[in-house]
Amino acid sequence: MPSAPALDISGIEKRFGEQRALAGVGFQVPQSGIFGLLGPNGAGKTTLLRILNGITAPDAGSISFFGEPLTRAHLPSIGYLPEERGLYKSMRVGEQALYFAQLRGLDKKEARERLRYWFDRLEVDGWWHKEVSEVSKGMAQKIQFILSVLHEPRLLILDEPLSGFDPINAQRIREVILELKAKGDTTILLSTHDMGSVEEMCDEVALLNRGQLVLNGKVPELREAARDGRYAVTFRDTVMAFTVALGASAELIEVNPNPEVPGEHLAMLRLPVESDIATWVRWISEQVELTSCTPWRPGMRDIFIRAVEHQKQPVA
Repeated sequence: MPSAPALDISGIEKRFGEQRALAGVGFQVPQSGIFGLLGPNGAGKTTLLRILNGITAPDAGSISFFGEPLTRAHLPSIGYLPEERGLYKSMRVGEQALYFAQLRGLDKKEARERLRYWFDRLEVDGWWHKEVSEVSKGMAQKIQFILSVLHEPRLLILDEPLSGFDPINAQRIREVILELKAKGDTTILLSTHDMGSVEEMCDEVALLNRGQLVLNGKVPELREAARDGRYAVTFRDTVMAFTVALGASAELIEVNPNPEVPGEHLAMLRLPVESDIATWVRWISEQVELTSCTPWRPGMRDIFIRAVEHQKQPVA
């Protein structure tokens, strides 16, 4: 029997006065793995994350947490790193870390042991007795990340976890996130604008825009669907000769000189669904000098922009 999803979000509505922040949003987050929550600013992502954390309540809809209706009793099983960072500046780092660890259900001895491990792992050791006001922004971010994973939550919600980090520390955090995924005990909900991180880490994504779900699915499947029969080809011939050779066999979307290879052109084509690519390549190679032909692989940035722009178009 298949396991229940980590989250089953159904018909979530939320208004703030006249503003409709979420309009019937629904999708499932499978257990384990990394699920990306994407969308432009103002899409409703933060509102949804605040609902999941019990900070605010939906006006309508339901959420289940590993097969049970989500309640405040589940909050100790959730780790949350908000985009708006915040530590008490007048408290010492160690004192504050222990305080938050105990709020998450750890006793003081266990909290100290886990904090010692994580402070060493992310190079925060040496800051235990410092006041938060003395800590750099990047160091404060690492401390808050530690506090979000310290209690080994079943669901870890990360809102722009790499924002503001230098490349070295961003890679350290990325490695930790991938290790948590590999262990399989924690489901990670990653909200980010960093499409590179989405392609590297996420198994599935949901894209929100204007409070609505506009895209949802597994990353490889979304990329294949967005390819839409397109191929990237290079050829050595005139553009006119290539266009004439194509005829009605393919749609020429764009063609440009290859800046890296003199005398060569780069073209984007769309072939009909029924086309046999091997047969087509043999045929076109008899007409022009084709040097390469590969399926176009759209990035998540391309998919993101295309989906958002498509939603903006008026309905005919």
